[in-house]
Amino acid sequence: MGRGPSIEGRKNAEDARRGKIFTKLIREITIAARNGGDPATNARLRMGIDKALSSNMTKDTIERAIKRGSGADGADNMEELRYEGYGPGGVALIIDAMTDNSVRTVADVRHALTKHGGNLGTSGSVAFQFSRVGELVFATATPELEEKVLEAALEAGADDVVNDAGQSTVLCAPENFESVKAAMSAAGFEPVSDAVVMRPANRVAVSGEVAETLSDLFEWLEELDDVQEYYHNAALPDSSS
Repeated sequence: MGRGPSIEGRKNAEDARRGKIFTKLIREITIAARNGGDPATNARLRMGIDKALSSNMTKDTIERAIKRGSGADGADNMEELRYEGYGPGGVALIIDAMTDNSVRTVADVRHALTKHGGNLGTSGSVAFQFSRVGELVFATATPELEEKVLEAALEAGADDVVNDAGQSTVLCAPENFESVKAAMSAAGFEPVSDAVVMRPANRVAVSGEVAETLSDLFEWLEELDDVQEYYHNAALPDSSS
């Protein structure tokens, strides 16, 4: 008898999580479609559609988002905002948001940071510590596999490959992201994750209470409807990441 509510509770939590993911994906597609509704000529839109399809979003939902963004289906008043600041332990943060109410969004982000011992900074206060790069992560359990991924990545036009804890992270210029991804796929390698990200030049090691507070901050940011992505320069211990 106790099982029913437990299963239902898990399903409701999963549905809520899925709904948040879909909301963020729809916003990304809508914003991207402002620069043209044809994914063949709009790389950002193409990447957004790929993400949506891999999350099992229906084509009808994707089409509606494209129409809304391109102005074919009513006005769209969403805007993109980027916040910079610091979390606990002096960890640098970049927070990307999409919103129809910037006053609400900045208040929510500021509250999340201050509640966790951080603060909102001015534009440019931490961005210099990050670079915009294409990042594709592959599972590489053996040195032999690492070597194969390295060879394929360099052949594909990647700039660098970083090996760590059974994973190989392929780095490339944002404009080469799609061609590198396609070449890796053609070579038989499918990424665990792939995106154009803000990658920190160096990471700050955190542990103990700081790591726990930081992890809680990340969860808080993920729950904010307006936050699309966040990037940080923390090196979290395995138990907290």
